[in-house]
Amino acid sequence: MAKERLSMRKMKEILRLKLVCGLSNRQIAASCHVSRPTVGEYLVRAGHAGLRDWSAIEGLGDEQLERLLYPGQAGARPVFKSKPPPDCANLHEEMRNKHVTLALLWREYREQHPAGYGYTQFAHHYKEHKKKLGLVMRQEHKAGEKVFVDYCDGLQVTDQVTGEILPTQLFVAVWGASNYTYAEASRSQDLTCWTMSHVRAFEYFGCVPAIVVPDNLKSGVTKADRYEPDLNPAYHDLACHYGLAVIPARPRHPRDKAKVEAGVLVAQRWILAALRHRTFFSLAEMNLAIRELLEKLNLKLLKKLKQSRRQVFVEVDQPAAKALPQRPYEYAQWQRPRVNIDYHVELDHHYYSVSCRLVGETVDARLTQNTVEIMHKGIRVRSHARSYKSYQHTTHPEDMPLAHRRYSEWTPSRIIEWAGKVGPATAELVGKIIASKDHPEQGYRAALGVIRLERSFRKERLEAACQRALAFKNYRYKSVQRILICGTDRQSLPIEPGIVHRLRLPVHENIRGGAYYHEEGNA
Repeated sequence: MAKERLSMRKMKEILRLKLVCGLSNRQIAASCHVSRPTVGEYLVRAGHAGLRDWSAIEGLGDEQLERLLYPGQAGARPVFKSKPPPDCANLHEEMRNKHVTLALLWREYREQHPAGYGYTQFAHHYKEHKKKLGLVMRQEHKAGEKVFVDYCDGLQVTDQVTGEILPTQLFVAVWGASNYTYAEASRSQDLTCWTMSHVRAFEYFGCVPAIVVPDNLKSGVTKADRYEPDLNPAYHDLACHYGLAVIPARPRHPRDKAKVEAGVLVAQRWILAALRHRTFFSLAEMNLAIRELLEKLNLKLLKKLKQSRRQVFVEVDQPAAKALPQRPYEYAQWQRPRVNIDYHVELDHHYYSVSCRLVGETVDARLTQNTVEIMHKGIRVRSHARSYKSYQHTTHPEDMPLAHRRYSEWTPSRIIEWAGKVGPATAELVGKIIASKDHPEQGYRAALGVIRLERSFRKERLEAACQRALAFKNYRYKSVQRILICGTDRQSLPIEPGIVHRLRLPVHENIRGGAYYHEEGNA
C-alpha cells in the first residue's frame, strides 16, 4: 500500500503508460518517479473499478476518477490545496545557514502542521520557488563560507607631470551567500597588488570567510590543475595568517566562480560605467570615488529578496564568518635560493648567513619589511633583521665554521704580518689589496687567497709574482694566480717601477720588423 496518495494527474499517467504504452511496472515507476509497489497498487485499484480502456479513462475528471479508485473514501481524501503551503522564502533564508538541511526544515514544518505535505512534495515546492528566484548557479552557498575574487579591466589614471595614460585593474570580492561586494582599483595584477587587495577586502568586511575562491591567476596559483593546483607561497602565507582555505576554480570552468563573474558585471555597470567620464590623477583619488559608489551598491535593495546586500550580509554571512586575527597581516615575499659555498644566500641583493651545514642546499626564504626568515624542510633555521644595503653581508657568528670564526678575528695588520713571512713584496701587495676596498673585511678573502698560493707554488715564485703584480699595479688575487700559472714570474721586471718595458719581438720570417719600413721609406 502506498503511504500517500498521488495526484490524479500522476494516477492517469500510470494508467496511460500501462494501457496505451504497455510498459512494465518497473518502467512506469522510473518514468513517474514513484515506487514500484505504488504503481502496482493503483493498477489493482483500476482493475477493481473496471478501468481497462484508456479511451474511457481519458475523458474522466479528477473527482470522477478519484471516486472510482477510492469508492466511499473520496470525501475523506485530503485535497492538496487545503494543506498549509511551506514558507519557501523563509526556507531559502534558512538554507543559507550552516548545517541546515531541507530534511530538518521539513521535520520542523510537520511539527507545526502534522497533516502537511510529505517530504517529496515539500521539496518540490521549495525547488519550484528557487526556479522563480532565477538562480542559475548549482552551488549552495552557506553562510560565512565563501568569498569569490577576480579581476577585470579598470579605469585609467592620468600622470599629472607627463600626461601619460596608465591603465588599472579592478579587484572584486563577493560573498557567496549575501552577494556583499568589495571593489578597488590597483596598478596591476602582480603579487603585491593581489595580496594587499585581499587584506583591504577583509578589513572592509570586518571578518574572514572559511574559503576564498580565486581564478587561476599566476599571482595566486603557481600551477593550475583540475585536482591539485599549487598556490603561490606568498598567497598561501596569507591564507595561513587568516586561517582560511583557498580553493581555486577549475581551469575553463567559469561556473565555479559564477558569483564573482556576476559581481564583476555589477561593478562594471554600477561603478566603472558611472565614472567613465571622470579624469583621475591618482589611484587614491580613483579608489575614493569607487568607495562612494560601492557603498551605494551594497545599500541598494535586491528586487527579489527585498533586502540590501549589506542587510543580508549582517544577518547571514557576518555572524557565521571568522573574526579578523589580532595581529595585522604583514606582506611577505618568498624566494628559494641555494646556499652558497660561503654559507650565505642572496636575497634582494643582500647576503644573509645560514648554518654552514646547509651549503649547497635549497632553502625557503620569507622576506617581510623588517625581517628575513630562512626555512629548511619546513623548519626555521635562521632569522635576520632585513637590510637594504646592496651586496653587503649579514652574518651570524653561530653560522660560521670554527676556522672561519678564527678568520673573523683577523685584522689587516695581522694578515699583512702573515704575508710578510713570504716576502716584502707579498706583504706590500696584500696591504694594497686590503686598502683598495671600502671596508678592509672585503679584501680579506683575496688577501688570504694570495698567501695560500704558497701551498701550490714555491715561496720564491710567489714573491716574484707579487713583485711583478706590484710593477704592473695589478692588486688582485687573480692577477697573481695568472702570473704563476703562465710562468711570467720568471721574466725580468720593468727597468723602472711602474713602467712596462718593451718586449723584444721574436725572430720569424713573417715578421718584417721596424727596419723594413725604415728602408722602404728611404727608398
